[in-house]
Order: sequence, then structure tokens, then C-alpha cells
Amino acid sequence: MALPHDLVTNLKNRDWRLNNLYWIKDKRGKKVKFRMNPEQREYYENHHTRNIILKARQLGFTTEQCIIQLDCALFESGACALIAHNLDDAKRLFREKVKYAYDQLPDVIKAANPARNDRAGELVFQNGGSMTVSTSFRGGTLRKLHVSEFGKICAKYPDKAREIVTGAFEAVSIDCDVTIESTAEGRQGYFFDYCQSSEKLHSQGASLTALDWKFFFYPWWKNPEYSLSGALSVPERFEKYFAELESKQGINLTDAQKLWYITKEKTLGDDIKREYPSFPAEAFQQSIQGAYYSRQFQRLYKEGRIGSLPDNSHLPVYTFWDIGVGDSTSIWFVRVVGDEYHVIDYYENSGEGIAHYMKVLKERGYNYAEHWAPHDIDNRDFSGNGKSRREMAREGYEIDGETYSLNFNVAPHGSVDGGIESVREVLPKCVFDQEKCDQGIKCLESYRKEWDDKNGCWKDRPLHDWSSHGSDAFRYFAVSVKNIRTMAMSINMGMAY
Repeated sequence: MALPHDLVTNLKNRDWRLNNLYWIKDKRGKKVKFRMNPEQREYYENHHTRNIILKARQLGFTTEQCIIQLDCALFESGACALIAHNLDDAKRLFREKVKYAYDQLPDVIKAANPARNDRAGELVFQNGGSMTVSTSFRGGTLRKLHVSEFGKICAKYPDKAREIVTGAFEAVSIDCDVTIESTAEGRQGYFFDYCQSSEKLHSQGASLTALDWKFFFYPWWKNPEYSLSGALSVPERFEKYFAELESKQGINLTDAQKLWYITKEKTLGDDIKREYPSFPAEAFQQSIQGAYYSRQFQRLYKEGRIGSLPDNSHLPVYTFWDIGVGDSTSIWFVRVVGDEYHVIDYYENSGEGIAHYMKVLKERGYNYAEHWAPHDIDNRDFSGNGKSRREMAREGYEIDGETYSLNFNVAPHGSVDGGIESVREVLPKCVFDQEKCDQGIKCLESYRKEWDDKNGCWKDRPLHDWSSHGSDAFRYFAVSVKNIRTMAMSINMGMAY
């Protein structure tokens, strides 16, 4: 059966096809013709070969990508893939977005390019085009790749995130398209790193290569649906927040938008900043799911306890170590200032002997009071001299022509769970230097329970990953607080005399 002439003409236009040919179900489950909303249109007209989208929820980018990829497979013989963050989502996206849109096409179009393989998760067309929806992709060559909720993948499934980066991304040639989109999920992982670097390029107005990520941010307040009619009464804490949005970010909200935000926050609580961010940095201030210290860091950010610190260089510094062998060694630097703990610095490295870290302390130039380490500081060093690392540090090393030594105290030994509770108790009394402690703060925010993929729940033990060492070192600080406070009081009394 021949296609009508006017339809043949229109079918040559991709923009027309995308906005006139495909049917989807809207948020209410009603069958509607797919038409790009303003956010989808803005992205479509400005996309790059490598794209990263940080966004508020329910803006429809995954739906748009399903339609774009289906169209590419049907009319351009392209091999396309969409990666979802779990198997249930992959099945749902294929069934409700891809397969539904394909089934609603006119029979004459399906007959002109029939699907030779029509099975769960994949459509393969007679012209050689294909579209796959799965939780991973490796092998073959793709014209288009979309990764949905990449932030959640990075947080819950770091091994899968690495597989996507090393496998799926490499399956897309340099002149074809990759899109990753997500709400934020903590300040760690590929999604956070890509957002940071691409946003920096965006703010600098830099020219992008084909392999650079282009940054797109879509906040909640740009969507006209996120408003609510009714009488507005603004609680004091929201007055301050809305005022800061206006003064610091240039965001002027209408009363209807303010009412929507206040009402939505009653359901989501502090998670609203992750799910419906007003500006990019805000999205990453919310800790990831399963994080041990999420509430504490929400409070630290809210109270402005992460930023610049006053000069208290006259006060001594305490260091707290997690010492690894063939693994990372982490050190926190802390001052006792009245009833607070000023966390002034953080250092982490791997593959170095204790002499390296002693040199770091010397070069920092702080006036040190005490140094604390876990009980394994008394383990024998792997140098074969029969001495413990504690003994070797006490004997000292020659650094810049001088002998430099450290005397370690051993942190109280207890359960990991007990130490985590100690951290939760001490964090509200801490103030962090945002710049010098940036990597350490990321460790604490990212320290989380291990995810049980089989049972779909969090295990009752920490996930051992890159965040563990900085978090363990901070735990040794927390369980040693009583000891250093007694020491600090005696030092301060001595200064007073």
C-alpha cells in the first residue's frame, strides 16, 4: 500500500515526525499525541554529542528519548539503546513508552518497515534499525544512547555505573549521541563529577569538543505546572529561603510557585531540594539514600556550618588517622574552639609509607597537640624490620634535614555501629572548612549502607568503597572526643596563665 504524497513529504522531516506521529500516555494515563514541552524542545534544539541533564522530577526527558530513539531506529536505521537504573524500570519503559508508541503507529508505516524481532526489551526492524531497553549495554555500535537516573545508578550500583562508562559509552562513536539524565544523588560518583566539570565549562563559555559533556539544568520553577492557586502563608524558614533565592540566585518566585513549593515540602521534607532543585549546587547538598549522616549534613548546610572558618591559628590541632596498607590513608585536622570542633583540613593518599604522611603534617605547619590512630597502628610494618608503625613514627624520619617524629594515641576501640552513633552526636558541633575539607566531606556524605540488590533493601553494614577511609578516620575522631576535650581544656587553661 502506497503512502499518501503529503505524508511521504512530512515523514522526511524528523521534527514533524517526532511531534505528530507518536502517541504516548500522559501522567493521568490518557492517550495523547507526543508533543515536545518547552524543556524537551530546548534540549532537542541545543543538544550536543555528549549531554548531561540535571533536572527536577517529571519533566519527560526519558519519554522524549524513547520517542527519539524509536524514530531513529525506524527511519534512520540506527541502533539505539536506553539504560534504566533497574530491571523493573527497564521493563516498564519498554512496555509503556517504546512498545506502546510503536503499536499506535499507522499500520501503513509499520508495514513499510516491520519489526522482525519484537520481544521484551528490544525491537529490531527490517531496515536494520533497532532499539533496546535494558539495565546495561556492551558490544555493538550505537547511534544513540540514553542513561536514565544515572545518579541513582552511581549511588546504588557503582560497579554497574563503571560498566556503563567503560562499556556502553565506548559503544557510541564520537559523532553520535549520548544523553545521561538524573536527579542528584549525593556528591559522589560519575554523575556528580560529570555535572561539576560540564557546568564549569558551561559557566566559562568554553568551546566543547565532541567528547566534552554539555551541561543542561532544568529547575522546578521553570515549569509552569509547578504552581498552586490558593491563600499563601509563608513560614519564617521559607521566607529566608525565598529571599536568598532572590538575592543570591536572581530567582523571583510568584506566590503560586511559593505555595506549590511549601506544600510539596510537607511531603518530601528536605528531599525536595534533591527532587526539585532551584539551582544546581542545591541538588547535590542532599545526601544519598542509605547515607548514615544524611540528617546531620542537611542540618550542617542549613546552619551554614560548611564554609570559611575564622583564624584560630593560636589553637593547637589534633589529627585523626585511618591507616591503610596498600589502601588509602586518611587524616582529619581538628581544632577545639569553645564548645565547637573546627574541622580545618583533610588529607588522603594511597600507596605511601608513614614517612610520607609525616612529611605532609610537617609541611602543613600547624601547631599539633595530639595524634590519634586506630588500634592497628600497633601492627608491625611491612618493611620487615619487626617494628610497629607506631614505633617507627615515634623514632622519626629525616625530613628536610631534620628528624621529625610523632607520638600516636590509640583511639578507643568499639563497634562500628557505636562509632557511627558517636559521629552523629558530634557532627552538629562541627564546623568545616569547605575548601580544604571538600574531599573529606564527600566521604562523610557518601558513607552509606550496602545495598542488597536481591532483597531490594539496605543491609545493616557499611558499604566498603572509596568513602570508607575518610569516614573511618572521622569515626576515630568522634570516639576520641572526650579525651581531646580534656586535653584541650588543660592547654587552654595553660594559655590563660
